[in-house]
Amino acid sequence: MADHPSTDRQIHFVTGKLAEPALRKAIDQLAGEAGFTATVQVLNITVAALMTTDWIARRLEVPPGTDQVLIPGLCRGDLAAVEAVAGVPVERGPADCRRLAEWFGRKRQDLADYGQHDIEIIAEINHANRLSLAELLACAARLRAAGADVIDVGCTPGEPWAGVGDAVAALVAEGHRVSIDSFEPVEVLAATRAGASLVLSVDSRNVEAAPDYGCEVVVVPDVPATLAGFDKTIERLLAHGVPLRLDPVLEPIGFGLAASLGRYLNVRQQYPDAEMMMGIGNLTELTDVDSAGLNTLLLGFCQETGIRSVLTTEVIYWAASSVKECDLARRLVHHAVTQQTLPKHVEPGLVTLRSGKPQVHGEEALDQLAAAIRDPNFRLFAERGAIHLVGRGLHLSSRDPFDLFDQLAEHGRDDVDASHAFYLGYEMAKAVTALTLGKDYRQDQALDWGHLTEPEIGCGPSAAAARVPAPQTTKPRQDATS
Repeated sequence: MADHPSTDRQIHFVTGKLAEPALRKAIDQLAGEAGFTATVQVLNITVAALMTTDWIARRLEVPPGTDQVLIPGLCRGDLAAVEAVAGVPVERGPADCRRLAEWFGRKRQDLADYGQHDIEIIAEINHANRLSLAELLACAARLRAAGADVIDVGCTPGEPWAGVGDAVAALVAEGHRVSIDSFEPVEVLAATRAGASLVLSVDSRNVEAAPDYGCEVVVVPDVPATLAGFDKTIERLLAHGVPLRLDPVLEPIGFGLAASLGRYLNVRQQYPDAEMMMGIGNLTELTDVDSAGLNTLLLGFCQETGIRSVLTTEVIYWAASSVKECDLARRLVHHAVTQQTLPKHVEPGLVTLRSGKPQVHGEEALDQLAAAIRDPNFRLFAERGAIHLVGRGLHLSSRDPFDLFDQLAEHGRDDVDASHAFYLGYEMAKAVTALTLGKDYRQDQALDWGHLTEPEIGCGPSAAAARVPAPQTTKPRQDATS
């Protein structure tokens, strides 16, 4: 949504009966601040999202002096049909009128430059020697698309890889920046000569070979718990003019996590201007928890500490989207630290499990909806701990979809054929999931899984639902809800 100038203008809002109170409240709170006056046209439909642009165009009445028309964000159809009648620009508003202030850019003015970051993501391909070249290139392309800046070619101890140079050369030819993850000088030399620009890692065991690599290296201690050998390795590399970044090594929970975080702070204090890296996979891969929260917390620590690169991987299934999570997290933590603001209500993509504040219409509104419906189709809602099935003169509720079907039969609704029953079952399964996780459920729309959200399979009202015969009417079909 483009920024809207704060100039006096008259906006004509189009809505349905159910959303009218919330819309008027939002307008009252916003109009003066955002610099507009408003008129509201409530069309004869309960759920605003069920409108189509053609249907609106046949009913639109634009007051004189109107500069812009705003229709509900979920309305389907070409805006040109409405603009032809309105004679002024027409736009879709937010999907939820309660987010009107954000749509006007009033609440999130601090996000004008959001998205900047300065933490580099190094994505490791573990056991790269066991992959075919085609598999390696495909994996690298996927990681880069997810946000990786550097592809780390992970070698396997005890499995010498004669083809590492060819693999690195192929990655470089595809435009990737490449690091090599090996302590074996032979493998590292082959990789750096083929174009690898970073070596993970160097300690006292292989420091003598490091000047021959001709590129930057990551320094790790011989013994992470005591930082033994760390300073000496750094001194030897600096004496030979080898560019480096420091990694005191993050330890898993139960094996010194707190102490290892303290070492990062101590190393930063001892080497205030040094580049540093953190291998965050040591925590995300080795902890039974979804990785998004851990990645965000660790990148927040890195942002505050001046650690400008992280090494991650996506081996274990609960960390299978770590690169994307790190890409989103580095933007969030950069914003929080540089703007000195809480990282809250900023990055919805990282809230996957319980995202989306549930809408609650209330018993009275759903009863009114049932009384107003004239077609044979059903509307589904998930709120107050139950699935609500609303149809013509019918409002049933239960947390159990099977119970709802039994209730339908008891009320004599024998017009639900197999296809429509399948559609209702599919939607109710989504509703149960939403209730279980406290998500917002909207019929015929995908549940919000943050950055993992996939488009709704049906791409709108179900074809099965559409086959249910409807009475002759000039109103649009009402197979979905906002």
